[in-house]
Amino acid sequence: MAEHVRLAAGTVLAAALLLASCPPADRSPAEPAGRAMSGRQTAAHRVEQLRVKVFEALPHDSEAFTEGLEMASNTLYESTGLSGASSVRAGPPDKPPTARAALPAPLFGEGITMLGRTLWQLTWRNRIAIERDATTLAELRRVPYPDDGWGMCFQQSAHRLVTSDGSARLTFRDPGTLTKTGEVTVTEEGRPMTELNELECVGAAVYANVLSTDRIVRIDPATGAVTASIDASGLLRDDELVPGATLNGIAAVPGTDQFLITGKFWPRLFRVAFVPAGRANRSGG
Repeated sequence: MAEHVRLAAGTVLAAALLLASCPPADRSPAEPAGRAMSGRQTAAHRVEQLRVKVFEALPHDSEAFTEGLEMASNTLYESTGLSGASSVRAGPPDKPPTARAALPAPLFGEGITMLGRTLWQLTWRNRIAIERDATTLAELRRVPYPDDGWGMCFQQSAHRLVTSDGSARLTFRDPGTLTKTGEVTVTEEGRPMTELNELECVGAAVYANVLSTDRIVRIDPATGAVTASIDASGLLRDDELVPGATLNGIAAVPGTDQFLITGKFWPRLFRVAFVPAGRANRSGG
């Protein structure tokens, strides 16, 4: 994927002026600008610094170019990329997949999300999304998707899909048609944050991998503000970091406050919790 040039940091005053002149895209015309601005300023001072606490390390396919990860009941779903090597697979998180479907070239698999008995799978620049049977992974239909496909998750509380395209934008979509219904610009301390990749919706929050980093951010999709920055560095040994191996893949474990995380070409999958940086412990209880 193309790299994006990061915007230079500005002062808090400059960021405030920028936000005042560019109101959030998802704010209704009737909403007072001052109220929305006040919410952004408050969020800018509340970015929690978190780290991962590892409970368990599980095997992962080291040849998988992981683009999407999601857990439903006891089944882990994973989408992989690269033209001619893309797939979607499903099975217990600690065992080889029990179901698998390949994407023919030139399709490049990207983010996935579950919708009851079906699963959506994005493609990168192929301009289509694929709906699949969640049990067999058989293709049910293809729908046009005019944007670059990166991450995708289903926000049940708002009954909408949330998608990313590598920019600082999260786009909201109808879960049945993928039609755009809104969008929001993601900001950290008032500055747009680009390179948002794989997504996971948990309650009212959206978690996003940041491309080519060991960082995950938690986002308030109502304002676009980053509310937590999670350091996931140091999970692999140096000898496990092959070219292209980068963190990408986050799946909430249902009924818990834990997550499964992995990366492209990673040989391991980790069951973790996100805890305050000062109290993080890399392993154990």
